[in-house]
Amino acid sequence: MIKIEETKVVEILKQCYDPELPVDLWNLGLIYDIQIQEAYDENKSDINIVMSLTTPGCTMGDQIAQDIRSKLEALDEVNQAFVQVTFDPPWDPKMMTEEAKKKLGLGVQKLENHEHITINEEWE
Repeated sequence: MIKIEETKVVEILKQCYDPELPVDLWNLGLIYDIQIQEAYDENKSDINIVMSLTTPGCTMGDQIAQDIRSKLEALDEVNQAFVQVTFDPPWDPKMMTEEAKKKLGLGVQKLENHEHITINEEWE
């Protein structure tokens, strides 16, 4: 049996993007679970993905799921890919990787020394 490695599945997920954000689904923290099992023909793998969306009202869920399926099923080792969208638990920005936070500019910078900061309180 040819069983696909989870790392290869993750690499494919890093090629799938939320259409509204310039960050891939993996780094956004939208992928909750990956299950790989032997396919019926025993020469390939079936993949089950459980994922979420950034908001329950997102209308792109079907397109995102189809993008994942088509990219995974294009691999020689994959028979079928199944994608289930869930909102339990709801996605939270804390689920993003540091790479995603940096790309979206969400990092908070600490200032070591506040003495050089001046605030002009005069209004013209």
